[in-house]
Amino acid sequence: MRRPAALLILTCAAAALAACGKSGGQATGSESNAGAPASAPVELTDAQKAALVAELPAPYNKGDVAHGKTVFLICKSCHTTIQGGSDMTGPNLWGVFGRKAGTEGSFKYSDGLKAAGWTWDAERVDHWIADPKAVVPGTKMSFVGVKNPQDRVDLIAYLKAETSAPAK
Repeated sequence: MRRPAALLILTCAAAALAACGKSGGQATGSESNAGAPASAPVELTDAQKAALVAELPAPYNKGDVAHGKTVFLICKSCHTTIQGGSDMTGPNLWGVFGRKAGTEGSFKYSDGLKAAGWTWDAERVDHWIADPKAVVPGTKMSFVGVKNPQDRVDLIAYLKAETSAPAK
């Protein structure tokens, strides 16, 4: 990783932690999916992950999943990605692609996101992670966004690979 990128990621991670108001990775009892049925997380092979990424439209289908995982470090303080994972300051992202905005489990979304009426796809995720407050004014998400377009492409590829069940 280039040194300036590492510094940017560390700076953003610190800002995200401060914005979320919690230490990374810990959900409080009121935010967990305690009532959700426990299921074993899906373990995908590299080939299955590559097939999921290939399903995305261009340019997302060419995203670098490994770099996207690094970019996700700034999201990790508020979001989980594993099937059956708990909500944190932000909702669990498992199954986000194809899901209607503002509908995941027991997470308490802002009224604006609940009323958005659209379904998450690569382009929606791209706009959202670029500047959530511009997409849904009044959102509870205090994140300033991922400004670099290639970082967003890579992050979307990573999210598709990490939050989706394998194709049948």
